[in-house]
Amino acid sequence: MNGIKNFRNKVVVVTGAGCGIGRTIAHLFSEHQAKLVIADMNPTRLAKVEEEIRACGTQVVAQVIDVSDLEQVNKLAKCTLNSYGRVDILINNAGIGWGGPSDIFPLEDFAKVMAVNFWGVIYGVQCFLPAFKQQKEGHIVNICSSAGLNGSVALGAYSASKHAVAGYSEVLRAELHRFNIGVTAICPGIIKTNIVEDGKSTLAPGMRFDQKQMIEFYKKWGWPPEKVARAVLKAVKKNKGVVPVGPEAWIFWYMKRISQRLWESYLRFNVRMGF
Repeated sequence: MNGIKNFRNKVVVVTGAGCGIGRTIAHLFSEHQAKLVIADMNPTRLAKVEEEIRACGTQVVAQVIDVSDLEQVNKLAKCTLNSYGRVDILINNAGIGWGGPSDIFPLEDFAKVMAVNFWGVIYGVQCFLPAFKQQKEGHIVNICSSAGLNGSVALGAYSASKHAVAGYSEVLRAELHRFNIGVTAICPGIIKTNIVEDGKSTLAPGMRFDQKQMIEFYKKWGWPPEKVARAVLKAVKKNKGVVPVGPEAWIFWYMKRISQRLWESYLRFNVRMGF
């Protein structure tokens, strides 16, 4: 199955578009003359991105939604179809980065991470899928994470949610091929966004890094979100299934594939270091 080569007048939906990866993806598709629907739960950030995109001469519709609420996601799908009559590309990007050691991580926080990161993707797919199937074409991009391919210490809930998205995307890609619908799991490594700053950390005594230090780490070492946006564009054009983004994402993925024992040793080393 071929990918989508030309994005001119294609209808692109991006969740979590108020900042970071989502904002950058929206801008890149705007540069390629797509028509946009952007969504975020932060109305101030969303309004700013809407203004930026509209100033570029791009058609854009903005919706404030919480992707963990099925009714709100369904309204987003209806708004898209009412505004443009179709959907060509759905980018499930919205997510949260709450972390902490699994033995002390609150269950209510675990439920929240799964609600946004996993169920938000499920709701997005299910609400837009009837339109995709009727058109017999389209592409779904699920922004996953390197943590969806390999577990990350102190990110048990986040890793669980992203592994779930990666597995779901793999199955979905096979099942939707007969409808000419592509599915991609984008798996970024360390990206310079607000995900840690906007997140919540549960810290154990003696942990080496607190949230403030992690924010500085991401600012110093993170790749720009434009790297992810370009990977998304390329993945849709070439209909790729799994796309790690950043050398660390590729290294960790191959390390685990080559030797599970080696990867487990690396994780235990991180635990000993108090990461």
